[in-house]
Amino acid sequence: MVAQAEIVQPRVVVDTNVILSALLFRSGRVSWISDAWKSRRIIPLVSKETLVELLRVLAYPKFKLTPLEQQTVLEAFLPYAETVPIRNIQTLPVCRDPHDQKILILAKQSGADFLVTGDTDLLAVKSIKGCPIITPEHFSKIVKVN
Repeated sequence: MVAQAEIVQPRVVVDTNVILSALLFRSGRVSWISDAWKSRRIIPLVSKETLVELLRVLAYPKFKLTPLEQQTVLEAFLPYAETVPIRNIQTLPVCRDPHDQKILILAKQSGADFLVTGDTDLLAVKSIKGCPIITPEHFSKIVKVN
């Protein structure tokens, strides 16, 4: 495995809530992460299942996004993401929240360098197949965001 300091362009599973926070709250504490994928300092990873979740969450009434606004949000993310096909689902640690299992599956199947989340259920797993599960704050230090 490559040491963290040697990873030039890390391949990263970014939790749906972190993606949304980065895209919808441009002055928020994780807004830097969208700049990181736009400047190609990181490669966000997605699967069909995580994209379905992102689409579902974007349509939540609390965000009050029109279909055109939802499309605009997706256009600020999807061109930078690498889609990973999910094949054989091998044995994984079980997340306390079964809805988060798809994130762990993506991290394992993709060989991601990091899984970035603020979700305590995912953070409790700590790592999956050599992929550390870390907070956006911890990740910002790794990618050296000012």
